[in-house]
Amino acid sequence: MTGEPVLSLKGVSKSFGPIEVLHSVDLDLRAGEVLALIGENGAGKSTTMKILAGYQPPTSGRVLLDGKEVSFGSIHEGEEGGIVMIHQEFNLAEQLTVEQNIFLGREIRKGLLLDKAKMRRLTREYLDRVKCRVHPDTLVSKLSNSDKQMVEIAKALSRDARVLIMDEPTAALTGSETQVLFEQVRAMRAHGTAVLFTSHRLNEVSEIADRVTVLRDGSVVHDGPASEISEDGMATAMVGRDVSALYPEKPGHGPDREVMLRVTGLNVPGHAEGVGFDLHRGEILGVAGLIGAGRTETMEGLCGLRPASAERVEIGGEAVTIQRPSDALDRGLCYLTEDRKLRGLLLEKDLRVNLTLQALHRFGGALIDTAAEERALDKAIEDFDIRAGRRDMAVGNLSGGNQQKLLLAKVMQSEPRILIVDEPTRGIDIGTKQQIYAFLRGLADQGHGIVMISSEMQEVIGLSDRVMVMRTGRVAGMLEGDNINEDAIVRLAMGVGAVKSERVA
Repeated sequence: MTGEPVLSLKGVSKSFGPIEVLHSVDLDLRAGEVLALIGENGAGKSTTMKILAGYQPPTSGRVLLDGKEVSFGSIHEGEEGGIVMIHQEFNLAEQLTVEQNIFLGREIRKGLLLDKAKMRRLTREYLDRVKCRVHPDTLVSKLSNSDKQMVEIAKALSRDARVLIMDEPTAALTGSETQVLFEQVRAMRAHGTAVLFTSHRLNEVSEIADRVTVLRDGSVVHDGPASEISEDGMATAMVGRDVSALYPEKPGHGPDREVMLRVTGLNVPGHAEGVGFDLHRGEILGVAGLIGAGRTETMEGLCGLRPASAERVEIGGEAVTIQRPSDALDRGLCYLTEDRKLRGLLLEKDLRVNLTLQALHRFGGALIDTAAEERALDKAIEDFDIRAGRRDMAVGNLSGGNQQKLLLAKVMQSEPRILIVDEPTRGIDIGTKQQIYAFLRGLADQGHGIVMISSEMQEVIGLSDRVMVMRTGRVAGMLEGDNINEDAIVRLAMGVGAVKSERVA
């Protein structure tokens, strides 16, 4: 151990109305130590972190700072105590610049005026520390998710925190960006900062954590040195069952060779050029590539979500023209966005409204049949194992995993034959991942065609029947069978060589 705790929870419980979500939790954060707090979505991790940082008060129990009981009235009081939290969902002002976000509420003054030169210089220094090349004057709304995350980290560095709480900081980062983050975490640990880190990527937990605490259903079920628990042990502790068989078995016969979707010469201005591929009935086609390869933009263009043109698009052997998302839906092609918070769900609305919004025509005309909507919600809750305290609660209060399952249920209300899913398990715990993988494989087994974009290498390898690798807006190669492996995918993605691959349509 590294000494007395800097920040602790002692017997902390938290209730929302009649529902208790944390049950007598004990937790210690020590200077110069990285504590990984892990658990399924809904296990209580976010609530625990918010109590530590001053965002929420405990219902009972004590919060101790340097051994003395404290009661933070706001996040500002928490920050004054040296506690800084990086949120899973970005806590940035979208219409302000990078520089303005980093110093928001803490602007440096020179007399009565802002010291813009000093803030510019420091902004550049903080961005350089995390190897983020964005310009300080860039509006946050113009940044990619990975750049936004690096700005969040730069903003936290500017606070010189005694305690740094990081909620899923790597969810939007590439492998190389994650390593840059870990360099900063190690530097802060060496400086004496107490770091709390959460991630659903258990290999990251093994790499960076000194100690691991596991929450399950609001209670601590494990606490000990990271060296004494394996990744399989973490997963079992999180979900209370064996999850070693994470990926469903692929069908031995391979997919039906009937082509459900054929794309030729798809161009998305500024993002993709000449993309072509076939999708077969009963197939999961993985789409891999580095950030910036044009994967998401290509599929958004195909589905009418951004301007695009194509030499030819066929669905079920028939040439189609897709200019808007409704054209795609009318032809049984549905897209599940990677951004469930901003583009997938209405966070302030309840489960029923979100579930049926994309398929309202099925529930009446001028008047909506709410009884039919409620029956559809009953079925979705059962089929997708959606766990909510109340069915009328705002979707924004659901855990990330339950939001993702609701989003899947929502798109399935349109009864698509072809489903394009973009980062289907980003920020999702391992137990929910297993459920989503089984659901996608089940759809394929029923004869649907699935296109899955993913930045997680093992997910692409474990779930895909074939893999299309993209590089700089073009298809670099198509892999199947034994060629679906990390080496082959990386080589194609980086343009440093290729393996024998299937002909690209």
